[in-house]
Amino acid sequence: MTTSREAAASSTVAPAAWPRRPATLAKAITAELVGQIVRGLHPSGTPLPPEPALCATFAVSRTVIREAGKILQEKGLVQVRQGTGTIVTAQTEWNMLDELVLAATIAEDETMAILDDLVVTRRLLESDMANVAARLADADTLGRLLGLLEQMDDLVGDHVTYEQHDRVFHDVIMQASGNRIARGVVKSLESQVIHTARYVGRTERALCVASNAGHRRVYERIAEHDPEGAAEAMFTHITDAWLVRRGGPGDSARLQR
Repeated sequence: MTTSREAAASSTVAPAAWPRRPATLAKAITAELVGQIVRGLHPSGTPLPPEPALCATFAVSRTVIREAGKILQEKGLVQVRQGTGTIVTAQTEWNMLDELVLAATIAEDETMAILDDLVVTRRLLESDMANVAARLADADTLGRLLGLLEQMDDLVGDHVTYEQHDRVFHDVIMQASGNRIARGVVKSLESQVIHTARYVGRTERALCVASNAGHRRVYERIAEHDPEGAAEAMFTHITDAWLVRRGGPGDSARLQR
């Protein structure tokens, strides 16, 4: 026999669109609002809809909306102004290292400019780390790099496995530099794009062969303990590999020195 309490519980259906836990709910709404802001549905300098409107849109309490607003502030997407409301900030204020902001921006970028900027940032940091690694690399590091090169020579026909080894090769050099901050930035940036088709680009066997030739030049300069040569080889390798993979619309002039 169904009790009155059970009947009341069964008659209350939670909104299907959002998880029920408040923290998870706020994160889900934040992700939606980040996407809307990046897409320009809420342009820079304009206020977000007022709390009651957002509560109605997402079927949540003001507490959840306020928590989402705090997260948006932390990401640099909005500012709360007395008497004006929650104002969307200029793009220059956005935290582009934030996972949600970067992913949404890449998804909406039709010119490839964001990916170009990501590659420019990556090559700057990695060429500097290669410079340091050439001064600090020990026999164990050199052995690991050479072993990876030889494995990648055998993997040029399997671009998925090749790319996995490619990332390890770069990471060994970054670790050898000892620069944990630069390594963290590069890994954070790459984690957002390594599975996106536009960043992966072309994957033919010949391109993997050319890529590993670039790796070998980097390795040789590090093995010779040539900091400037290692930095130049890494800079050139990252630039050339991206220009080949890139394709797509937009001017790649921002990749020039």
